[in-house]
Amino acid sequence: MQTSNGHTKMKSLQFSKKLRELALKMVTRAKASHIGSVLSIADIVAVLYSEVLRVNPAEPDMSNRDRFILSKGHACVAVYAALAEKGFFPIAELETYGQDHSDLMNHISHKVKGVEFSAGALGHGLPFGVGKALAAKRFKADWRVFVLLSDGKLDEGSNWEALMFAAHHQLDNLVAIIDYNKLQSLTTIANTLGLEPLTDKFTAFGWSVKEVDGHNHVQIKEALQKTPWSPNKPSILIAHTTKGKGVSFMEDSVEWHYRNPSPEQLSRALTELEANHA
Repeated sequence: MQTSNGHTKMKSLQFSKKLRELALKMVTRAKASHIGSVLSIADIVAVLYSEVLRVNPAEPDMSNRDRFILSKGHACVAVYAALAEKGFFPIAELETYGQDHSDLMNHISHKVKGVEFSAGALGHGLPFGVGKALAAKRFKADWRVFVLLSDGKLDEGSNWEALMFAAHHQLDNLVAIIDYNKLQSLTTIANTLGLEPLTDKFTAFGWSVKEVDGHNHVQIKEALQKTPWSPNKPSILIAHTTKGKGVSFMEDSVEWHYRNPSPEQLSRALTELEANHA
């Protein structure tokens, strides 16, 4: 099936494999970091861009587009790869990631077509998304706002202020997704600042909450395609994920938050991805 701009429309599982391959190559080439976080969200991003988001690469600024905000901006290569595959910009531009003067910065940048908001500093994405959702309500617009956060970012108090504000203003056009891979920076979430009982906290803050396997495309799609889940309530999806998912020697390993693959490790990872999707 072809999209209007000539790009092949992939099913989400194919798409997630492609995103992982492109991300691994980009990070290895640039000798950049955060590949573990990128692989953690690849399935969520693939479902969003292939099955959920109302966006148009031929008209990236169309007024009724859904707004997607990557709050965990350090995982930007997953979104860059998705946008390139969708046709927002040429795939060849991915080779400039992390280079001097490239728009494809090491944290997500709104200079890139299809990116709504530059992120990287902790706790900024959800407050911005709340503002966008409030604006849509005020202007009686029908677009939705999706914000993808890491579990570690929930340590920032600005997120909890945003959670309260969104519930108070009944922003049921807002969907937050938590990449709950249980690792951050140098150790586990539990060792840094425990979040449990997370579902109970979000419920107490007035949100409608669901939990899914963050690598199960059917579960993610079923949860995100039809929102809001409760009238007059914002929705929050807790996606249980594995850091480094898809590459065995990176999975559930905190070292891949900052480490980049060697050429040999890249080759091994790509071979593994190919075998797992054969």
